[in-house]
Amino acid sequence: MTRVGTAGYPRGSKGPSDALRRLREAGLDAMEIQFVRQVSMPLERARAIGEEARALGVRLSAHAPYYVNFNSDSGSTRQRSAGWVLETVRRCHAMGARVAVVHAASYGKSPAAATGAVVEGLRQVREAMDDEGLEAVLGLELMGRRSQWGDMEELAQACAAVEGTAPVLDFAHLHARSAGGLREKEDFIAAIEECRRISGEDPHCHCSGVEYGDKGERRHLDLDAAEPDYGLLAEAAATLGDKATLIVESPRQLEDAVLLRRLLGK
Repeated sequence: MTRVGTAGYPRGSKGPSDALRRLREAGLDAMEIQFVRQVSMPLERARAIGEEARALGVRLSAHAPYYVNFNSDSGSTRQRSAGWVLETVRRCHAMGARVAVVHAASYGKSPAAATGAVVEGLRQVREAMDDEGLEAVLGLELMGRRSQWGDMEELAQACAAVEGTAPVLDFAHLHARSAGGLREKEDFIAAIEECRRISGEDPHCHCSGVEYGDKGERRHLDLDAAEPDYGLLAEAAATLGDKATLIVESPRQLEDAVLLRRLLGK
């Protein structure tokens, strides 16, 4: 069954246990824990959260810090980027979370070198993961700004080069980056099928409305306040597969996750 949940704890939650309870009471069954500023959660706490989530039937994932940039001109930033991703993966492993979501790079001064730099950084992380026996998928997010590494072709190249990676299909980002490219049900189907072709698995996805311009994404908006039309995703829902996850990143968060669940009819 496709899982639906929120990016982070629902507003007003008194910690992760309360967040998990609120999600289940709302009929939701996924949550992406946000390590976007720092990874400070103790491993024992991560294990406890994982046990609670499993008991409640909530699928967990996690988002690595926004500071990651494997294509930085600074060698120390590239090295720290690998460390930030690895720390996120350690928490994923402890929680039993399947996907560690990563914003991998910006193009910066060397866009031609970006994919190679991302591959090099991911291989470094994978080597450390293998050494420590860590299990998680490195989820490479499709990015919404044209200054950021991460269109579908680039994701495919990196995933082909590094074992244990998969694209994270952000519908709002794809819509913004393609100047409003998700216009028909078939557009959603094509994006989902391309992600499945790259990874061989049902996709991990992000959903929100989006404001965009010539350079791509400007900001996230509520699910029904802007493009794309998630009614079209509902029409394409059969393409998602039984193990897909939809994480809602809109400002309205919990309410929009419930709305998306209702649209999907699940």
